[in-house]
Amino acid sequence: MKRTIALVVSVVMMLAVLSACASKQNGKTDFTVKTVTMTYVKSPLNVPSIVEKQQKSFETAFSKLGLGFAYSDLTSGADQTAALASGDIQILNAVGGTSVILSAANGADIKIIGMYSTSPKAFRLFSKDASVASPKDLKGKTIAGPKGTNLHELLTSYLATGGMTLDDVKFVSMDIPSAFAALENGSADCALLAGAVAYNCAAAGYHLVTDGDGLIAGTILTATTQKFYDGNKAVVDAFLKVQSDTLEYIRSNHDAALQMAAGETGLEPAAVEEMFGLYDFRQDITDSDIAALQKTAKFMFDSGLIEKEAEVSSLVLKK
Repeated sequence: MKRTIALVVSVVMMLAVLSACASKQNGKTDFTVKTVTMTYVKSPLNVPSIVEKQQKSFETAFSKLGLGFAYSDLTSGADQTAALASGDIQILNAVGGTSVILSAANGADIKIIGMYSTSPKAFRLFSKDASVASPKDLKGKTIAGPKGTNLHELLTSYLATGGMTLDDVKFVSMDIPSAFAALENGSADCALLAGAVAYNCAAAGYHLVTDGDGLIAGTILTATTQKFYDGNKAVVDAFLKVQSDTLEYIRSNHDAALQMAAGETGLEPAAVEEMFGLYDFRQDITDSDIAALQKTAKFMFDSGLIEKEAEVSSLVLKK
């Protein structure tokens, strides 16, 4: 009986080895998913994502791994991180640093793959009143914008330069298009805006109170879960390769890339060119990026958005 069991075990082990060799020879790898689902966020002006969609870059890259690909239409940071946690989405391609920190603070498995962009000047505070020239001029005013975002951090940081806090204004949380509408119809004195909406607001003649330069980093990231990476390393590696190739394409084909962005956003090419200069699209995350995100984590803790200040360095993907 013992000899029989030993023979069976030997056969099973040999078959496993042969299967692994065949898999390696065929260039195939086992994955935990059959289709990779990723976010697609074109706003404020996410040129890399627009180029990748136009060129079907991820479809091509993942098909080589024997996988399907799909875009998610979720654009809210909270919805995106919830879908990542549930496994409905595997990679977040352009998610705000605040959303990542909030998700981690709530106990979710979320890890930073790398940078997507920084764009402090792209985040702006507008007013109907051209006399608003300092934080103290905002006292008692109604300010509309999205809570728990780079724009929220911008407002808090700007008020702090005048020794003020959110308690000194009436902050009303709403998305960017709604905030602009509130500014237009007079239900808000000021609006926190970014991207094409901010450009259109400026073009309409509204007063720019401040942008994020010197106040926030305006950090946008790419993210996944440690669990997904551990079981699908080749997928994340392929994602990073596409991202790197796309950034190189944009550098080498500037006009073509911005033409794609103009077509996707509905903006005039001249407007896209002007806005593009506000963004630093890059992949590698630096020590200064970690420090900026740690500052954001402190802002979120001090504002009561999270109960415990996150250690940002621990959120970087372990490869």
